[in-house]
Amino acid sequence: MDEQRPSSLRHPVSLAGAALATVSGVSVLSLFVASIVGFEGGPYLGMVAYVGLPSLLVVGLLLIPLGVVLERRRLVRLAALGQGEKPLPIIDFNRPRTRVLALAFLGLTTVNVLLLLAASYKGLELMDSPQFCGSCHSVMDPETTAHRRSPHARVKCAECHIGPGASWFVKSKLSGSWQLVSVTLDLYPRPIPTPVHNLRPARDTCEQCHWPTKFTGDRLRVTTRHADDEASSPRKTVLLLHVGGAGGVASKGIHWHVDPGVRIRYQADEKREKISTVELTSPGGEKVTYQTREKVAGAVWREMDCVDCHNRPTHVYRMPDEEVDAAIEAGRLDRAALPFLRREAVKLLRADYPSGPAARAGIRERLLALYPAPEKAQAVAGAADELTEIWSRNVWPGMKITWGTYPSMLGHEAAPGCFRCHDGDHAAADGTAIRNACSLCHNLLAQDEAEPAILKQLTQ
Repeated sequence: MDEQRPSSLRHPVSLAGAALATVSGVSVLSLFVASIVGFEGGPYLGMVAYVGLPSLLVVGLLLIPLGVVLERRRLVRLAALGQGEKPLPIIDFNRPRTRVLALAFLGLTTVNVLLLLAASYKGLELMDSPQFCGSCHSVMDPETTAHRRSPHARVKCAECHIGPGASWFVKSKLSGSWQLVSVTLDLYPRPIPTPVHNLRPARDTCEQCHWPTKFTGDRLRVTTRHADDEASSPRKTVLLLHVGGAGGVASKGIHWHVDPGVRIRYQADEKREKISTVELTSPGGEKVTYQTREKVAGAVWREMDCVDCHNRPTHVYRMPDEEVDAAIEAGRLDRAALPFLRREAVKLLRADYPSGPAARAGIRERLLALYPAPEKAQAVAGAADELTEIWSRNVWPGMKITWGTYPSMLGHEAAPGCFRCHDGDHAAADGTAIRNACSLCHNLLAQDEAEPAILKQLTQ
């Protein structure tokens, strides 16, 4: 019996399992030691080190006893037939030819393994590139278009939607599998509902680059809008935003909400646009609950983080007046050549068009009717191209996305934003309400003025 034990490990399955377990075990140990000394390889290397290689290790360990069982059964069959066990082939490294073949086999195997690892790594990297994520054209075209013109245009999708580490990488791929089925079978909703409820917490993604407790203080913001008069006259609004942060021993300003010592939870509807209850835990541990008179049906609890205000940090869809004002300010729309341009441009963008080609034809036709003079042809052509471009990056009839489908909660103009909580209606048991004073977030230094005095003072 003792002589059979070593021979039972001779089965090819056991040998393959032992080799697989040894290689993967040594690799896991090496990567673990490398991580201890400070080496970071990102989510892809983490996926390989803590998911892929351990899985191979387990498979290898399972193959060893499986091979033992198969070998013992084979020996029993041979004994029943009265046959002896065939000896294993002898590999004699004293022979030059054997050494050359062994070294060639080892070298080629190493090259093949490296090529496979490199291809797997690049494949995983490609799967999280903007090009791959946007490959589901009809579904993702709106998001990839918005991403290309956003402040995060050079940030890869995975850095925000997945972040570092292997666990969320696996979750994203499982979710992506169902999304692939939904796209293939046309099961996805139109428009895609927001917010994304299974999104990774902002502290694990946004805060990898942005430091919410850093003291930023106050920032001057100048917004240029244009009137609906004949000259589309510019009007400037000047705000002093209290961005704040951790100044001194306590946080203040807008970013007080995400101070590590402050915890805010709230109950809201599925869209997070109506908030009925706010629970504030101060740095000292004191807890206060503010509630509205009207309850929100089906409200669920959520802990506040960055995306509750910055809900459109990358995939930004603007309103037509914002887009037209920005285009005029940048000189892409010629207000000097085309009277009442701002007013008419907003009307044209708000009109209903069934498709992109219909929008292009409708906008051009209307502009030619408004400005028929030959000397305005160049300005009209430029305006038609610009307005068509504005419409095509904000309105997607196939996905049922139109103006205001995805509003930004950063502020309180296009959506409730700040006023979801700071409306004066959320009160504690003692009657104290969440303040709704404008000065909490900003000071208004000028509003819709042609030449604000504050800007003259700053530029002198």
